[in-house]
Amino acid sequence: MSEIVEKLIHTLHHSFEDTIKLVPVLFIVFFLMEYFEHKAGDKLTAIMKKIGSSSVSGVLGGAALGCIPQCGFSAAASNLYAGEMISMGALVAVFLSNSDEALPLMLSDPDSVGHIWKLIAAKLVIAIAAGLMIDAVSKLIKSNKAEKSFAEFCSDCGCGEHGIWYSALVHTLSTTLFILIVNLILTGVMEFAGEDMVTEFLSNMGFAQPFVAALVGLIPNCASSVIITQLYINGALSFGSAVAGLSTGAGVGLAVLFKANKNFKENMTILGLMYIIGTVSGVVINLFA
Repeated sequence: MSEIVEKLIHTLHHSFEDTIKLVPVLFIVFFLMEYFEHKAGDKLTAIMKKIGSSSVSGVLGGAALGCIPQCGFSAAASNLYAGEMISMGALVAVFLSNSDEALPLMLSDPDSVGHIWKLIAAKLVIAIAAGLMIDAVSKLIKSNKAEKSFAEFCSDCGCGEHGIWYSALVHTLSTTLFILIVNLILTGVMEFAGEDMVTEFLSNMGFAQPFVAALVGLIPNCASSVIITQLYINGALSFGSAVAGLSTGAGVGLAVLFKANKNFKENMTILGLMYIIGTVSGVVINLFA
């Protein structure tokens, strides 16, 4: 009984800890989105959308921000994409370059510090190349795709009656609550089912490691990146497999995407692209590394 209580406390602690650190980033992003849409004027809003949707600037900026070990950026990027402020390529670039808990873990291990630059470089190259290609293809098929409307994203925020501060706060609280629920469920599953089972499964996969690691990385929780990084540090996971898992590991970004963006087919496309890019990258690195 005491073990169950201990696991429950551990689940609650980590879920709240992982969620609360996202709040400042989310609030700033929501406030800026509301400001540009409702206060800054049509011309400035159009300029901001153009910059965000620009293939080069959006993808490069997204890949660079994603490298910062803070999964709040992936959650923020999902909301920016839902509000049509950034392109699909920029969003995927953020997701692919995001490493969540990997960098702090590697920094805490003296033997792994020298490997950090390789991980960052590999994920940056993958994120930029993939983002640019996705945007190039998106432009070719854009005529067949209905434009999203920020008004739909902002239809229930109450900004017209209460102002943009209130609207930003409402969006932040609703998104934070959603993330907390996701974290509670996934952390609880990991805590009670046991991370050891996932660890053992991954370390014994051989050639199939990148395929499974990329699948584990898709779990919208920092526990997946912790497992993948720890296995790599311990030598149980190859570098290519670690890149595959950490490329698909966008923290809670994917979960927020499915909440914020109403186009389910589009969300599934992004999910599929993430898995394919992560897996192929891992296999190629393992073959030539």
